[in-house]
Amino acid sequence: MRTAIWVLILLGAMVPCAHAQNISPEDPTAIKKPALDYIEGWYEGNAARMESALHPELAKRALIVDLSTGRSRLDSMSAMSLVQRTRAGGGNKVPKDKQQKDITILDRFNNAAIVKVVASEWVDFLQEVKINSEWKIVNVLWEIKPDSELARKVK
Repeated sequence: MRTAIWVLILLGAMVPCAHAQNISPEDPTAIKKPALDYIEGWYEGNAARMESALHPELAKRALIVDLSTGRSRLDSMSAMSLVQRTRAGGGNKVPKDKQQKDITILDRFNNAAIVKVVASEWVDFLQEVKINSEWKIVNVLWEIKPDSELARKVK
């Protein structure tokens, strides 16, 4: 009898914890989908695919470091600007064998996730939100890899 009571108490304590996270088995795939649409859409120059990944109020920011002076600045871009740049060709000049797209979910709580995308010449940190049953990218902070060709071009 005592064992049964302890089992019930333990199960009762576990149910709120599992419910609080509200994590379903398909969520890792659903969380990675916008990140994949984002980076593959960029490489393909596919504006529709890029747009499908983004929340309309997206803010994308880059830390740009001038290699000759060491000075930094923050550049910003909106969802519309990112879609337009993708439509203009995006990264479609990057050869397929150079199109790095490593995606890692760094953290997740309920309807928010942080996803890291390592691309050919930069690293993106995406903030995603599950809104109306869909995961969308709402913020991006990215930085150019210091040893990349892009780093030598940007000042």
